[in-house]
Amino acid sequence: MLDDHLASFAHKHHIEGLTMPSLIALSEGRSDYSFDKAKQFLKFQQRINNELLKHRVITDNRYAAWFEHGDQNLAQIKAFIIQFSVFSNQFLIAQLYKMIHADTLESMRASKEILANEIGVRFKSTRQTSGGDNLGSTEGSIEGGVFHFGAGHFEWLYNLAQKLDLSFADIGQPKHGTRPTLFFCDELIRLYGGDDYQISQAASYAVENWAAAGFWGQLIKGFHLFNERNGTDLPLGFFVWHDRLECQHAAHTQEELEELYFTLELDEDAFIRCGNEMLDGVAAFWDGLDEQRRELMAVH
Repeated sequence: MLDDHLASFAHKHHIEGLTMPSLIALSEGRSDYSFDKAKQFLKFQQRINNELLKHRVITDNRYAAWFEHGDQNLAQIKAFIIQFSVFSNQFLIAQLYKMIHADTLESMRASKEILANEIGVRFKSTRQTSGGDNLGSTEGSIEGGVFHFGAGHFEWLYNLAQKLDLSFADIGQPKHGTRPTLFFCDELIRLYGGDDYQISQAASYAVENWAAAGFWGQLIKGFHLFNERNGTDLPLGFFVWHDRLECQHAAHTQEELEELYFTLELDEDAFIRCGNEMLDGVAAFWDGLDEQRRELMAVH
C-alpha cells in the first residue's frame, strides 16, 4: 500500500502501477532510474500481462479445477502425490543451480534462503506467521534459523504418503516420474536454474506467478473434501505452507522484475519467450497429471 506522498508522486509523473521500491528510487533520483524508463517498463508490463500471464496454466488449470471438487479415488490421490514428490525433489536441483549461477552475492543468498528452507532450515521471523501450527513462518530469513529434519518440505509430503500406504522408496525419485513430470523438471533445471541470468529471472517470474495463481488453494480444498468423504486425515502441511507463502511472493517477484528492468538492458522479447517456455513446461506437468487421472478413473 503506497503512502499519500508516493501515490501523489506516481500520479504527478504518470507512473501509477510501479511498486513502492521503484517509486522510492525514482523520487530519490537514484542512478539507473529514470521517468522515461519507468514509462517504458509500464508498457512492457502490459505486454507481460497479455503475452505471458494469460498462459493457460495460469488462467485455466483443468487438473486443479477437477481436483478441487474432491472426487478423486485412492489411486488418483496416490498418483498425484508420487508425481508431486518427484517434482518437489527435482526442484532442489533447479534451486541449487539457480544459487550457483547467481550473478551477485545478494542473488545467491536469496536462492540459498529458498534451498535451505526447502531442506529444513526454518525462517526466523519477528512476526508470528505460522497460523498456530507447527509449520513455521513463511517470512524472515534462514540467518539464525534452526535446522530440523522434520521441517524439510519433502518430509511433509512423506508424512502424507505414509497415510496412503506409500513407502519412502515409492516416492520422490526420478524413476517414479512420468514423462511429462520429468520434462517439467528438466525445464526447471534448464531455464529456472540456467546460467543466463535474464533467462533465469524470466523463468522465476513465470514460476512465481503460476504458483500465486491459486492452485494451492484448489488442491487444499480438494484434499479436505477427500478426507471428509473417505473419513481419512491426510496431513496437508506441505500444501498449506506453500499456499501461505505464495500469498506474499507475487509482490516480491514484481519488485525484482522492476529492479531488473531499471538496472539492466533487458531483452523484452526474450523475457516473454523464455517465460512462456517455462510455463509450457509447467503445463506439461499438469497435462500429464490430467491424463493420468483419467486413466485411473475406474481404479479403486
